[in-house]
Amino acid sequence: MSTYHFAIAVGLSILCVACHTEPIERTDDEPPKIYRDTAFMQDYSIKYNLADPNTELISAGTDRNGVIQVLSSAGMMQLQGGQFLFPGRLVADQRYRTSSDKRLAALQTCQEQFILLDDEAVLSHAWAGKVFERHQLPKAQMLAGAPDRTFLISDGQSLQLLQHSAIAWTIPTTGTSIVDIQYLPDANRFAVLLEDRLVTVAPNSPKLQKIFTDTAFTAFTYRQSTGEYYVGTSNGYWIIDAQSGKPKGDKHTTLPAPTITAMEVIDGQVWIGSTQGAYRLRSDGRYDYYFGRRWLPGDRVVDLSKGPDRTVLILTGRGIGHLHFRRMTLYDKAVFYDRQVRQRHIRLGFNASLGGMTDGDVTGGYLSDSDNDGLWTAMYLGAEAFRYAVTGEADALQNCRESLEAMERLYTINPVPGFPSRSFERSGYIDQLADPHRWQHASDPEWDWKATTSSDEAIGHIFAFGVVAELIDEPVLKDQAIALIDTLMQHILDNDLYLVDYNGQPTRWGRWHPDYVNGFPTSVGDRKLNSSNVIGMLQTAYHFTGKDHYRDRAFELMEKHGYLDNLMRPMKEIGKVGEEGDPLSQMLSDGWNHSDDEMYFLGYWGLYRYAFNDSLRTLYRASIIDHWQTERPEKDGAWNILTAMTGLEDPDLDAAAWYLREYPLDLVHWSVANSHRKDIEKIAPNFRGQSTQEVLPPDELPIARHNANRFRLDGGNGGRSEYSAGDIWLLPYWAGRYFGVIAAP
Repeated sequence: MSTYHFAIAVGLSILCVACHTEPIERTDDEPPKIYRDTAFMQDYSIKYNLADPNTELISAGTDRNGVIQVLSSAGMMQLQGGQFLFPGRLVADQRYRTSSDKRLAALQTCQEQFILLDDEAVLSHAWAGKVFERHQLPKAQMLAGAPDRTFLISDGQSLQLLQHSAIAWTIPTTGTSIVDIQYLPDANRFAVLLEDRLVTVAPNSPKLQKIFTDTAFTAFTYRQSTGEYYVGTSNGYWIIDAQSGKPKGDKHTTLPAPTITAMEVIDGQVWIGSTQGAYRLRSDGRYDYYFGRRWLPGDRVVDLSKGPDRTVLILTGRGIGHLHFRRMTLYDKAVFYDRQVRQRHIRLGFNASLGGMTDGDVTGGYLSDSDNDGLWTAMYLGAEAFRYAVTGEADALQNCRESLEAMERLYTINPVPGFPSRSFERSGYIDQLADPHRWQHASDPEWDWKATTSSDEAIGHIFAFGVVAELIDEPVLKDQAIALIDTLMQHILDNDLYLVDYNGQPTRWGRWHPDYVNGFPTSVGDRKLNSSNVIGMLQTAYHFTGKDHYRDRAFELMEKHGYLDNLMRPMKEIGKVGEEGDPLSQMLSDGWNHSDDEMYFLGYWGLYRYAFNDSLRTLYRASIIDHWQTERPEKDGAWNILTAMTGLEDPDLDAAAWYLREYPLDLVHWSVANSHRKDIEKIAPNFRGQSTQEVLPPDELPIARHNANRFRLDGGNGGRSEYSAGDIWLLPYWAGRYFGVIAAP
């Protein structure tokens, strides 16, 4: 039987079971779905830290001039310095030196001007300083003002109204203490929150009108556009209709963090502070959660307020997080990330991480080596090749030259023909590098190289070399990439489908021989993965070199050793091996391996694009889409967009664009926690490691590459490293631009 007819016969017999959902087909006259790159709001935080932990922060605000002030137990403070990724400080505000001796207890705004409360009066530096309303509550600590400069103050036990330079009335409250007061502009009344009830009072009548009662009230705000009070408690919040005083639905307790400490309506949106960060109520009833050092200097929110230019101030006990919302397109974001990579993440041409940082300080880190220097660089090289194919920009071409040069040296710095090193570094520092036992001395005494290369690197290399060879019409680079494909694949064939290290032994994971691959039960993912990868690698080598032995070996593996059956096996059949399995099979099938997903999808470039014939390409397409369907819940932008190469009408572009929009600009590896949240639907432990019904936005999760579980709720390392956007973000974006599923802005 010819290889062509073999592919049809074997392929059609398993095509019917390859996909567990029917793919959406596209006719020739039906254009693919395209994401139109319109501007969206990109959020990021500039943080200002408090130096003295003994200073208590009370409130923050902004006046009509855009001046930000913070009230503390040490007096007024202001923001000093501060840029994105470079925190500023809270320092003493000495601008009004003649008021520095006042014992200030409250800071609010009235008519977009600051008003202050001390133990003698309500005062302001606005209105030519004419506001100075004396009171008789020396322990007053709460303040609210009306546009006619009528002020209500409280010491927690009594209310006092100041009007027209006189005390209009004073009334005590009975029972529990007063928590907060606020002016209601649409009703010309003041709302007063006590620990067990919400009341209102009119300036002209010292009579409290009860609105709603409950227990453990902690904060509240009024949403004028809907006529609703949002009343926080130690366990959730109520929405109360202002007219009827009745709750709108049940108490809201399924929250990111239910112990509420502050509430505010800012630009029409409800913001809620808690003991574990802040969150914003969205129109769909869900929340945008801002928690951890990516966003805030501290966990417990003290105050929420509107900042200048549609920003938000989140005051915590350890400083202030100034949230900015900037209109960006995905292309704008790509430009931003490109600068991040080039300025901080290029080590000897590799796409590298910053390590050794302290508390997120990107100026204090070093460019770290990695087991996967070749893999992360391959993904970045692929991104830049896609970028060059789309834009023709000389800068992208130069980036490709430099990265390809680094990858080429992986092959020449060690003594083994065709063997790719994991990494290389200047000599004399092995004990300071990752996994020092894997490093070897090069023949050049100035350099060391890293051994034990795995299949992750091999498939990443072949992916990048194939992309460069196909898409960059520059003879030197094209020939360089093709030579590297031939070099690596000839080594693998010469060594009977193994990567063989300096010691003459196969590396732990560089194995594609049938004895190894088919030694696993069919449910072990490595059997499917290694088959898929090596067929794609051999196809790539044949496509660019034309050497028959690459094609012949691939068909031998498919015809005689079942590699086509292996790679076509549906993902639903991958699972745990029972006690009857050998220890390695049990270890490899203990749970879903997300590094395998990365290897699959990078390998699909060579598997699908350079298929030996159309019948095989049809089968490969079915296998790719089957895998993509399994991965859809993770909403990984790279997997969705790389699936677009198959011509699938819509590889969930909405989710891919969501991933690209929501990825944070701050790629510092801050510690992140979400497992405490009540607003997410958790599911039982499972083989895939999926922890929640729906994946959280990337800016609420730990920073991770594509080989990580996107359902991991907690993680990070306290800001000790920063990842590169080169592989995480730029690869899916520029691949999407190349495939035409993401439009130019």
